[in-house]
Amino acid sequence: MTAPRASSPSALSTDSNPLLNAWAGPYGLPPFADIRVEHFEPAFDQALAEHRAELALMASQNEAPSFDNTVAAFDRSGRRLVALEHLFSTLSASATSPELQAAQRRLAAPLAAHSNAVYMNAALFARMEVLFEQRDTLGLDPQQRRLLERIHLDFVRAGARMQGEARRRYASLMERLAELHTRFAQNVLADEGGYQLVLRTDDELAGLPDFVRAAARQAALDRAVSDPQAHVITLSRSLIVPFLTFSERRDLREQAWRAWVSRGEHSGDSDNREIIREILRLRQDQARLHGYATYADYALADTMAGRPSAVQGLLDQVWEPAKAAVERERAMLDAERRRLGHAETIEDWDWRYYAEKVRQQRYQLDESEVKPYFPLEAMVQAMFDCAQRLYGLHFVPQPHVAGYHPDVKVYEVRQADGHLRGLFVQDNFARPTKRSGAWMNALRWQARNGIEALPIILNNNNFAKGAPGEPTLLSFDDTRTLFHEFGHGLHGLLSQVEFERLSGTQVLRDFVELPSQLMEHWMAEPAVLKRHARHYRTGEPIPDALLDKIKAAATFNQGYETVRYCASALVDQAVHALPAGEVPDLVAFERDTLQRLGAPAAVGMNHRLTHFQHLFSGSFYAAQYYVYLWAEVLDCDAYEAFVEAGDPFDAATAKSLLDNVLAVGNSREPGATYRAFRGRDAEVGPMLKGRGLLPA
Repeated sequence: MTAPRASSPSALSTDSNPLLNAWAGPYGLPPFADIRVEHFEPAFDQALAEHRAELALMASQNEAPSFDNTVAAFDRSGRRLVALEHLFSTLSASATSPELQAAQRRLAAPLAAHSNAVYMNAALFARMEVLFEQRDTLGLDPQQRRLLERIHLDFVRAGARMQGEARRRYASLMERLAELHTRFAQNVLADEGGYQLVLRTDDELAGLPDFVRAAARQAALDRAVSDPQAHVITLSRSLIVPFLTFSERRDLREQAWRAWVSRGEHSGDSDNREIIREILRLRQDQARLHGYATYADYALADTMAGRPSAVQGLLDQVWEPAKAAVERERAMLDAERRRLGHAETIEDWDWRYYAEKVRQQRYQLDESEVKPYFPLEAMVQAMFDCAQRLYGLHFVPQPHVAGYHPDVKVYEVRQADGHLRGLFVQDNFARPTKRSGAWMNALRWQARNGIEALPIILNNNNFAKGAPGEPTLLSFDDTRTLFHEFGHGLHGLLSQVEFERLSGTQVLRDFVELPSQLMEHWMAEPAVLKRHARHYRTGEPIPDALLDKIKAAATFNQGYETVRYCASALVDQAVHALPAGEVPDLVAFERDTLQRLGAPAAVGMNHRLTHFQHLFSGSFYAAQYYVYLWAEVLDCDAYEAFVEAGDPFDAATAKSLLDNVLAVGNSREPGATYRAFRGRDAEVGPMLKGRGLLPA
């Protein structure tokens, strides 16, 4: 099974287009083996026309607007289009090709134009507006009222109340933004996929543990590097971070680091600098048309935070303690540098290298000693076991069900009584045709509103695949990522709502990371590690002494990690708080902002603007990268409920979490959702403690 490929013109026939027939794959999965790139555009043409016709009938009906004939009907409309969009976005992110990327560019504006036509449909919005104004007298249950309010707000935030030239301008800028987001993401992928650092000699491989060499050798095979001695370092995080951590060749570390941080900043076809500037200008216009002073004001109006000052207040609570922690860490790294007799000042490409030396010296903890206990397959079983112990779920492999790539694995998700709850699809490995990072998405959301749809939830990771015949060994951070995305997956799988718009992870952006970050806590539980972290060769469980070392080192280097995250979040806030008409040189703006904030030297950011996909490959996290920290306040406080219960698998606490958070999706305001579980608002103390940022 492979990604969709080009085919002959006969593939354009409607009769032979598998996307326009009922998807007869197992569980209603798309017919991956039969899909060609040429199928998508005619399929979208038909799906868009069907949706327009459906909404036109809805808007022009003679019956007075009611919840059922307008709001619920809108929620279940466009079934073919919704399915196509899920499939197309999945393949574009996870198994792309030059032909698919070209189709993605061609379709960006038409799909955005359709969204404009939907949400600026005056007759349809008039029906929604009537119902919204009458919401107190309609006898709606809480979920129905929530759906009405959310859909009405979707219309308003999409420009439904605009008239005349403002409406035309808004539609135009949204179409242009869709094109720019697509180009930005494709440029980052081009820079990532086009780079490789080939290592051939023992000197070039100096310091790299066996697991890094094995992954680099596999990367060479994946990229068809013919030299049998060659090892390849790519810009996949699971490969470049270990290289920067262990390589003794400082010159090669610098070379790889510069390639990593300069993605999107090279003159030529993949240059993102002017693309970002145009995106920012358009976002400023978008905010102005909505009556907001800045895009940050507009973006944050529909979040738990509500306004930029609340976000800044949270970041300020963490930024200064994190900087102080960095300086304590720098002192330790400098001492280690001097001990090794190295004269060079610590630079960005050195920090991870010296941090690992300190970790080994101070905590007697070596990542190469840890990784053999974290084979990917065992960690997948660990997260499944946690889901079973917490929520009674069983993940049943379906090896006969093929996905869109040979790496993809499919599982039935069944409740303790055997009832089918959904389908879980996992795609774990990095490859040149897959975007970087890790994410959850859906081929189908859970809903009951006349659809009775079981969810089909995907987890994508970018782990460096082990050598042929060898397991893929994860780092502790890789394992955390695995559990993080699984937390998102559970949020989608465990949803039990009536309406698709309220299903699963379709919650406010600064609440969506709560279930994912909360799930990370179980991967570090000693009881989980003792059961599942076993040496891939001997089968021996991870020793208590090694667990003690991991625990002792848990907050080491957290100043560095926290500053990198906060720096990205603060620059995000700053660039989206620029007033209309002010769009400076982005590289200089980033540099000047970090200098104004007093960002420590040699630490850097998680994401520089030129490759910051959270912000510029779409709008979902624009002015909202802070959400991971906001959710960390929630998740650390939420896990304290299990600590207080005395058992990380306490049944009553797990049931409350399921019933009050995971199952309800966006059917309730998130603050109320959290209070229903915890009995109060979250407190910031557990987060600061977890990061080691409280005063000793």
